[in-house]
Amino acid sequence: MYDRSDPRSSLGKDTKAAAARVHESFFGSQVALFHETEPQVGDGNGRTWISRGQNFVVAYSEARAGGVFARADQPDEYAVIIPDGETRVAITTADGTTEVPGYSLAFVPPGRSEIRMLTAGTIVRLFTPKSKDMADAASNADAFAGPHPNVPPFEPWPEPPDGLRLRWYTLDVPEDPSRFGRIWRCTTFMVNYLTPRVGPRARDKVSPHHHDDFEQCSLALTGEFTHHLRWPWTTNMNVWREDEHLFCGSPSICVIPPPAIHTTTAEGQGVNQLVDIFSPPRMDFSMKPGWVLNADDYPMPKG
Repeated sequence: MYDRSDPRSSLGKDTKAAAARVHESFFGSQVALFHETEPQVGDGNGRTWISRGQNFVVAYSEARAGGVFARADQPDEYAVIIPDGETRVAITTADGTTEVPGYSLAFVPPGRSEIRMLTAGTIVRLFTPKSKDMADAASNADAFAGPHPNVPPFEPWPEPPDGLRLRWYTLDVPEDPSRFGRIWRCTTFMVNYLTPRVGPRARDKVSPHHHDDFEQCSLALTGEFTHHLRWPWTTNMNVWREDEHLFCGSPSICVIPPPAIHTTTAEGQGVNQLVDIFSPPRMDFSMKPGWVLNADDYPMPKG
């Protein structure tokens, strides 16, 4: 349910509606409050908090200048968010070294790679669970020891026609009221760097909606948020769940599982910056012309 001014109100209108799915069981939300907990890794490179969903792992690092974050045998493409304009990194792959400025998003190819911090700052790395070392290090790894029936197994999207290589994109993109946020995708992730909101969200224009078969990770970079979740009532009362209203400061993540009805309200008086993460990319967003800013680089699945 979207306000008419929300670009998402047009989703699905250009495709045949899918049959309603009845879920037989539910899985609860997951919250990681990085600002209130000890990091999973603390060393000469900085402090790193790690948490996960079924199809993704988030590693949030407060990195020191000169710190190095290396992957020796990375199995698939991973993403790097550099949220602050003052932060600079050098990313090395088999093709060489590229300096990437702050306020950018980078997609790093499989194999050997290295992120070297040219300044101190924050970086956020996004992996699939194929990066088993990262998945096992997650603070909530036990919650995902078994499968969750409402999320299909991860399948990567097609590779670019010219192959996988380091690609990076500035987050400094002009606003467009016909587009929802600022969206990029690769073979493993879709990242929506939402428009920052100054002050609390108006309570008369929220957007409760649900996803049938994919999870959403909401990464809070600055500000404060409440994630509101409600599960459908089914004929089996044994699987009903209570509503949740999860207050999260920043930095933090909230993993929203399907088919929870959900919406998020910004609460902070200052700048509230949220980033929505999906793995693999969302088809409905990808089908909207102009929404995915690097759609020419990464093709959609055939059919």
